[in-house]
Amino acid sequence: MTSVERSSAPARDAATDVVVVGARAGQELTHAAAELDHALDGALAAHLKATGFKGNIGDAELIPTGGRLPAAYVLVVGLGPAGALVPANAEAGHDDVRKAAGVAARRTGRFPTIALALANGVSGTAQAAVEGYLLGAYRFDRYKSSAEPRADQRITVLGDATEADIRRGTTTAEATNWARDTINEPAGARPPAEFAELAKERAEAAGLTAEILDETQLAEKGMNGILGVGQGSRNPPRLLILRYEPEGATAHIGAVGKGITFDSGGLSLKPAESMETMKTDCSGAAAVVAALSALPALGAGIKVTAVTPLAENMPGGAAIKPGDVIRHYGGRTSEVLNTDAEGRLVLADALAWMSEQRPEAMIDFATLTGAMVIALGKKVAGFFASSPELAEQVQAAASHTGERVWQMPLFEDMRKQIDSDIADVKNIGTRWGGAIFAALFLKDFVGDVPWIHVDIAGPARSDEAEHYLPKGPTGMGTRLLIDWIERRAAAG
Repeated sequence: MTSVERSSAPARDAATDVVVVGARAGQELTHAAAELDHALDGALAAHLKATGFKGNIGDAELIPTGGRLPAAYVLVVGLGPAGALVPANAEAGHDDVRKAAGVAARRTGRFPTIALALANGVSGTAQAAVEGYLLGAYRFDRYKSSAEPRADQRITVLGDATEADIRRGTTTAEATNWARDTINEPAGARPPAEFAELAKERAEAAGLTAEILDETQLAEKGMNGILGVGQGSRNPPRLLILRYEPEGATAHIGAVGKGITFDSGGLSLKPAESMETMKTDCSGAAAVVAALSALPALGAGIKVTAVTPLAENMPGGAAIKPGDVIRHYGGRTSEVLNTDAEGRLVLADALAWMSEQRPEAMIDFATLTGAMVIALGKKVAGFFASSPELAEQVQAAASHTGERVWQMPLFEDMRKQIDSDIADVKNIGTRWGGAIFAALFLKDFVGDVPWIHVDIAGPARSDEAEHYLPKGPTGMGTRLLIDWIERRAAAG
């Protein structure tokens, strides 16, 4: 159990196991670190020089105080180089602090009490320190018989942190870690029905209203994309609908998350090695549920409707076949030429339904295409936006949360590549530009609602632990969606 509190005491007076301070590249100490160095008669700077500490993100030196301070140890973490657009002696920016705090969490897990002196007085850095530490401390070890016991920790944020900083940092980190937990669960432990119930339980506990549509209700509504993808599995699909309706809110936005609880590729079967991480294909749904469930605690003043189509894509005897035609919710048809391009089929139903709710804007998150990973790598999400205003909002939110995004084009003259001879659209285009064809497919089902599509296929999963990111599912999109929603709320 981890608790987080705040204190205005200076770092030199913190009675704790470890006090965490930062240094920029070149061993440039922050104000709190310089105070501790002074109290230690220069021993801090001397130690860093002797060990070749560079101050880059990921660097960390644990230094005993020898009883000369109330704290037993000082942990100096690297904050990286000063930003090009700020003075050379500037303190860390938000994501530098978040990353440094994540590194600190990995180095201090065995200590019961920690003091974070990383916030620098700039608005938001105290929240970033809390977020980074809690995200960096994340572990998923419930299936390990020899997992090390976790120490209960009390984290004290030093400086001018407010209660709001603490609340926001803990809320966003806890939401992201819930998404990570849910994605990390073996696919056999949370097929569509179980995923929906887990999400409904969390949402209702947070104060949202939740509704689950089963396969019979999906058939009644004509949501044949979701049914078609799920018909090869013995675990039937579901649709989860969440509503956040704070009193007095008039603006309304929508969020959609792809929830393929496991993706074998269907009859267009993936290679065995490619299936090893396919429990991660529900990352969009997990992020949307996590973000919506955080909104009541954060007090976002905007109405939000969210929907997550949930299905298991398997090659059973009833599986959808290449060449089949689906009539989606709303009546549009798609020809299925590759059953492994299934995410767009379930999203088509969800987006068409969401457009009928008439939100002022809507956003979807999906681990949609390997083509996006080829284009941008594993650390960047590509996004498509139907207007420059929406693109600016997503970029601003991502800049604040440290989740990298890059805008991709929606070229209308490429739409003809997914024309079908027998249906309104086919679910794949030519080999090149696959992420764009997927987005153009989705666009057909959005109608005239302003829309953003975020393809998180790369950063939804990390190949290695790094600062506040764990190895495995990252919860990508959770904090970005929270930030985007709050920006929409602030704009009225």
